[in-house]
Amino acid sequence: MNQSETVIEVRNLVVEYGRGANTNQAVRNISFQIKKGESVGFIGANGAGKTSTIKVIMGFLFPAKGEALVFGDKAGSVQSRKRIGYLPEVALYYPFMKARELLELYGGLHGLNSRALKEKIPPLLDQLGLKDKGEVLLKNFSKGMQQRLGIAQAIIADPEALVFDELSSGLDPLGRYELRHVLLDLKQKGRTIFFSSHELTEVESLCDRVIMIHEGRIVTESPVADLMKPLNLFEIIFSLDSASMPPVVTKFNPTPEGDGYRVLIDDIAAYSEALSALASAGAVIRSASSKSRTLEEYFIELVGEKGEKQAV
Repeated sequence: MNQSETVIEVRNLVVEYGRGANTNQAVRNISFQIKKGESVGFIGANGAGKTSTIKVIMGFLFPAKGEALVFGDKAGSVQSRKRIGYLPEVALYYPFMKARELLELYGGLHGLNSRALKEKIPPLLDQLGLKDKGEVLLKNFSKGMQQRLGIAQAIIADPEALVFDELSSGLDPLGRYELRHVLLDLKQKGRTIFFSSHELTEVESLCDRVIMIHEGRIVTESPVADLMKPLNLFEIIFSLDSASMPPVVTKFNPTPEGDGYRVLIDDIAAYSEALSALASAGAVIRSASSKSRTLEEYFIELVGEKGEKQAV
C-alpha cells in the first residue's frame, strides 16, 4: 500500500430510515475519502448522520443510494474487516466475561494465536489504564473502563485502520488525555484513524483533517491547520486625522467603529504588517488585541450560515 492509497471512500451516500411517507433521510448524498496514514475527525451535532455513515462503512447498514469502500473492497466484506479495528458508539459486552477473555475473543477473531494474545494483552491493558484488571468481570467495570476496554479490543490485532464512533464517550479528563497519547502513537506508526467525537479538543490535537456534517450534509471539509486559522483573530481599533484612507490601510478592510475604525485580521504576520502600516500613515492606535473562538463556536456559526442559505 502506498501513502496516497485511499483507505475509506464514501461515494454519493444516502441513508434512509422508515418507508413511504415516514421515510427519514439521515445522510444526504455525501462523498469523501480517507487516505492512508490520515487522522480524520468526523464532527457534528446529535442526529447529524455520523453514526449512520460509520455503520455503512463497517457494513452494518445498507445505503439507500451510493456506496462505501474500505481498502477498495465493498464495506462489510471479510477482506475489509480483517484490516480494520472498530469501536461502536455503545459497546455492550457479556457481564460475566473477564477483560482478558474478551480480548482473547476479539484477538482470536482477528486470527491471533494464544501465544500472541498472552504476550499482547497485559501491556495493552496497562497502556489503556487497565493494569491488573484482566481477571475482573466486566459487570464490575465502570462506563469509562468499558470504553477503555473497547479501545483495547479495537487495536489488539494492530489493524491498518481504526474507526471509532464517539471516541471518548464515558472517559474522564485523565482517560481522554491518556487516550490521545495512545492514538498519537498509532498515528506516528502510520495507522489510518477515522473517528466521530463531541470532544473538539481531540479533533484539534489528533486530526490532520476535519469533516463537519449537519443534517446529513457535509458543511465543510478542511485540514485542521486551515480550519483553526480563522479562529484566532487580531483586532485593531484606530483613528485617522485625514479624511481619506491611505492605500496601505484600505487593503486591511477597515470598518467604522464609533468615531474611528476597526480591523480584524486572522494572520499574525498580517497583524504586524497592519500595525506598521497604520503607524506610517499617522493613525492613532486606540487598542490592539487578540480574540479567540473555539472550534465549537465556529461550527455553530458555520451551521447557522448553511441553514440560512438552505432556507433562502
